Amino acid sequence: MVRSALSWLRDLQLGSVNESDCSCVDQAITKGNDPRRQSRDHLESELHSYFAKLSRTYGPVVKLQLGNKIGIVVSSPSTVREVLKDQDITFANRDAPVVGLLATGGHDIVWSPYGPQWRMLRKVCVLKMLSNATLDKMYSLRRRETRKAVYYLYVNAGAPVNLGEQMFLTILNVVTKMLWGSTVVGDAGANVGAELKQVMSEITEILGLPNISDFFPVLAPLDLQGLYKRISKPVEKLNGIIDNMIDQRLKMVKGSGESSGEVDFLQFLMQLKDENDSKTPLTLDHIKALLLDMVIGGTDTSSTSIEFTLAEVINNPEVMRKAQKELDEVVGKDNIVEESHIHKLPYLLAIMKESLRLHPVLPLLVPHSPAEACTVGGYAIPKGCRVFINAWAVHRDPSIWENPSEFNPDRFLDGQWDFSGNDFSYFPFGSGRRMCAGIAMAERMVLYSIATLLHSFDWKVQEDNNKLDLSEKFGIVLKLKNPLVVVPIPRFTNPALYQSEL
Repeated sequence: MVRSALSWLRDLQLGSVNESDCSCVDQAITKGNDPRRQSRDHLESELHSYFAKLSRTYGPVVKLQLGNKIGIVVSSPSTVREVLKDQDITFANRDAPVVGLLATGGHDIVWSPYGPQWRMLRKVCVLKMLSNATLDKMYSLRRRETRKAVYYLYVNAGAPVNLGEQMFLTILNVVTKMLWGSTVVGDAGANVGAELKQVMSEITEILGLPNISDFFPVLAPLDLQGLYKRISKPVEKLNGIIDNMIDQRLKMVKGSGESSGEVDFLQFLMQLKDENDSKTPLTLDHIKALLLDMVIGGTDTSSTSIEFTLAEVINNPEVMRKAQKELDEVVGKDNIVEESHIHKLPYLLAIMKESLRLHPVLPLLVPHSPAEACTVGGYAIPKGCRVFINAWAVHRDPSIWENPSEFNPDRFLDGQWDFSGNDFSYFPFGSGRRMCAGIAMAERMVLYSIATLLHSFDWKVQEDNNKLDLSEKFGIVLKLKNPLVVVPIPRFTNPALYQSEL
């Protein structure tokens, strides 16, 4: 059993799957495309585009038999609606990977099963950290960290900069300040920022690897690939950073008797834990898992969205010209962007929407798992399987979108599509009960950052390159295959507009 499983995994990692390991749910046979007639199929590393290719051949509901695990790929608006709306409760659970449960203990929002614990955790986050009221209060923080980034880019104007890395650190500072009251770059212990970035990269990379323990659960205790061991070290480091922040917060509160100023998210969570008057109590494990969710989910996704968006704009000079013209008219050429300007910039919002259409941050969302056997599109879906919602494929469906591979923000200017998840032709943040809880924060942070970067600078590609490479690297979070290294050119003549507000 172990030998055959390892052989199967070797084929999986090399990109090959036996003929019995990739088939469709009845639909292919009725259309005369019986996959069993093929000698072999190839499970390519870029799963989002590979699944889209399968769906074009076999239809919108596709079955993958991977080891002992059944995967279902759903790739059309009508079938996505069935999963995320019509049968939302049935599909509200997650199919959590083994190493994912190790990272959070299953105490977080992402991997928790649907039920009282998950509802309590989501309510805590949405009401306290991600509400519009909280985000309004935190604007000065977002502004200050963004101005620091602008100053860094101004100082390095005319030279290549790794913009993705800079925006990651900027958003990381915003998120950690909201979480526990201090940033990770610029405060005492500035190395924490670099350490967090490295730790998070290791964790997300390991989470994206094929794991034989997920496909053959009976072998999970053996950890045949050593992924349990590999992820344990960065998880331990991350827990150490979070434990240190909790200890600092407790000492601060004890030392002053009562905290002064704004109550950060960690303080609120600790107070809620001590009250312990809920039917579903909040524990220290819940707090750690929530902080982990916020750090990884709030930074990696937003910074990646900014990278893809700016890369697309740089590759389309006419789009950059139109965006800068709108910014100059609304903000002014001798002024800096404020968040209050954002709602007056419809073309900028269209740019963000178009970027998320082409490059949804979670291309397959987070896998769902039905709590009972059901049907989707007329085909039987077994209880407990792993259901992939291929948002990437729907967003590039030529029957829905004209010239789907073209970056064209104009298609969003009529206001037909938004981020609510109510239209199953466009749902970059998911839909239903388990859609992303941080839409409001992501929209503010990404739009404000893109507006500031385009208003403050022109952007050039390095010498010898006419276009940026927009090749994607599949993972839990979709990323650019190559770092976004570009050259900022200041647009303002007044140096004071680039000063950092320390």
